[in-house]
Amino acid sequence: MSSVNTTIQLITRDEAERRGKPGRAQTSCDDDLAKGPWEFDLAEALAGTPGYGPGASEADVAPAATPRQGQLPQEYKDASDDELTARIIAAKAELGDRVVVLGHFYQRDEVVRFADFLGDSFQLANAAKAKDTAEAIVFCGVHFMAETADMLSSPHQAVILPNLAAGCSMADMADLPSVEACWAELEALYGTEPDADGRVPVVPVTYMNSSAALKAFCGRHGGIVCTSSNAATVLEWAYERGRRVLFFPDQHLGRNTAKAMGIALEQMPLWNPRLPLGGNGESVMREAKVVLWQGFCSVHKRFTTAQIDQARVDFPGVRVIVHPECPMEVVDAADESGSTDYILKAVQAAPDGSTFAIGTEINMVNRLAAQYPQHTIFCLDPVICPCSTMYRIHPGYLAWVLEGLVRGEVLNQITVPEATAVDARVALERMLAAKPRSVQERSARQAAANTPVPAAATVPAATVPVA
Repeated sequence: MSSVNTTIQLITRDEAERRGKPGRAQTSCDDDLAKGPWEFDLAEALAGTPGYGPGASEADVAPAATPRQGQLPQEYKDASDDELTARIIAAKAELGDRVVVLGHFYQRDEVVRFADFLGDSFQLANAAKAKDTAEAIVFCGVHFMAETADMLSSPHQAVILPNLAAGCSMADMADLPSVEACWAELEALYGTEPDADGRVPVVPVTYMNSSAALKAFCGRHGGIVCTSSNAATVLEWAYERGRRVLFFPDQHLGRNTAKAMGIALEQMPLWNPRLPLGGNGESVMREAKVVLWQGFCSVHKRFTTAQIDQARVDFPGVRVIVHPECPMEVVDAADESGSTDYILKAVQAAPDGSTFAIGTEINMVNRLAAQYPQHTIFCLDPVICPCSTMYRIHPGYLAWVLEGLVRGEVLNQITVPEATAVDARVALERMLAAKPRSVQERSARQAAANTPVPAAATVPAATVPVA
């Protein structure tokens, strides 16, 4: 099976019209995806404003402080795929154990083929902490992941992000001043004193997809970081310590996780940082169990119930699995939801001949289809639209930073100030201790959660204390 990048190139040249599976039209969400990412580095430099690049996040506005990538040397832009491959292999061979390359599931195939470790954000956070013998960690992911690797790695290690423009629009939807302003309003409403059982009024929980500054905020305020793998475990941890949770920046992961725990939708108000009390009445806020930040993933927002309906028509008996960053109605319509690692393990454990419609980033889905040809695997969204920021990393940038290390030059190093890192590590260590449940445990809990619950129902007091 062709890589996503190759497929987009073919679509742009009108050489491919269909996926080869019934009812799955082959189109790309933006023809500019076929261009080299350096073209967007240049365009942003000329415009004087940062951006996320073409694709799923193109409609999102990047904050002025978003990192921008300088110009990639021309030799890497001009190099053929074969030349870049040879140069990367040679550089890695010369560097040996001095470098480790980490790759996220959502990276393009042309990059992850060189990764020493491939995983989701939780797994890569652990890998960054464990690889303490390497002098450099080249993180093929996005900016917040590289920040986390810097904070968890040893002081002698340099963390490198091949393209500084590989950011995350969701992470940018919550910034420290806005969260601090929200926190001040919540403290004014709820107070700061713990109850008779020692539970504080609010515990902050930030998704891994957030800046180091927000992870540090959680560390300072008794909070924790979560990933899509361990979100349920983290919420349970938070409810042991507090009466309610402030969850940012992804509303969908927070809502889907809390709903699966039995928390009523009425107890999950959405916080708009531009409005007093987030746009909610005081009575609503007092009943809240989870205060959800108004953020989302542009990739996972593309998935719809109509796509699920169509997949079931095209492939009777299809097993639909979506990521919990998808909107609630999509998660509810799917057979299962889970992290990228959950999706991978579900495919691995399935009997031969299974059919999967998967709602997550296309590079991972395409890779699963190639790795498990005994199954029929396709993306719920028929339009090929990769994570635009992950897509900013290209083999040319990887070759550039690796050859820099061969010369003794550290390029694109990501460094979190120690004053921030100290508090952020507290929240991150709590996250690493909150081990995700197994696939079997997740499936059992998900089956139980699918039992109809009255709209006014709340979580039993033993699980989530009543305020």
